[in-house]
Amino acid sequence: MKTVDDPVTHYDRITGAWRYLLGEDFHFGYFRTADESLDAATDNLTTLMAESGAIGPDVSVLDVGCGIGNPACVLAERYGCRVTGISTSRSGVEGARRRAQERGCSDRVSFSIADGMDNGLPDASFDRVWVLEASHLMPRKDVLLAECARVLRPGGLVVLCDVILGRDLPLAEVLSRAQDFIHLHYAFGRAKMETLDTYRRLGERAGLQATKLMDISDQMFPTFAHWRSRLESHREEVRGLIGDDGLEHFLASCEILPALWKQRVLGYGLIVAVKE
Repeated sequence: MKTVDDPVTHYDRITGAWRYLLGEDFHFGYFRTADESLDAATDNLTTLMAESGAIGPDVSVLDVGCGIGNPACVLAERYGCRVTGISTSRSGVEGARRRAQERGCSDRVSFSIADGMDNGLPDASFDRVWVLEASHLMPRKDVLLAECARVLRPGGLVVLCDVILGRDLPLAEVLSRAQDFIHLHYAFGRAKMETLDTYRRLGERAGLQATKLMDISDQMFPTFAHWRSRLESHREEVRGLIGDDGLEHFLASCEILPALWKQRVLGYGLIVAVKE
């Protein structure tokens, strides 16, 4: 039986609510200026990743953890690449397919149900692997990165963005923050964060050499205020989709995350690595 810990159950449960809370991109925003909208900032992050990963025409991209497909469609429309999106969420994949059809890019974008830690795709079949806020839900980062390396052609790039640990946490500190992590767990799924340096080391073991490591925590920080504002604007719609408990967990998370950010317990990073 699936539980709330299962990423499939989690994403199928919250997809409708997140469209109110997070917008169509389902990820953090990269704020170049304080007065940008959340939608502009989430698009900025897509652009930053695409430019960091040198995505362009005729490049084949595997989008691991594709959500409801907006970044994949943007990549195909804006950069002329071909994108294969995978997710373990059936509702997410179905929504992504509808989106590609509606936007007229289904000739360059496809979506299927698969696990980023065991995707079943052929060796050396992609030029880029794109992992946008999916790795934190995968308990075995080493297996994820090994799969990324396996499906990349030589010289191909992995470009990954996600919430990271700002520092290694001693057990006593983890236990002291247990209630905070419970709220985050129910709001965002069972996550396992790592430091940027851990991603680098695990990538090297998989044959991926890091070419760029960026801590972009400060640029992501305004996201939380926008999430809170959207919750206040759509409280009843969200309540109808995830109930009182889900709403309260998300509301608590909008207070907890900024505090963890300021204390450098959590942050946000980008890594680009090449398959040698």
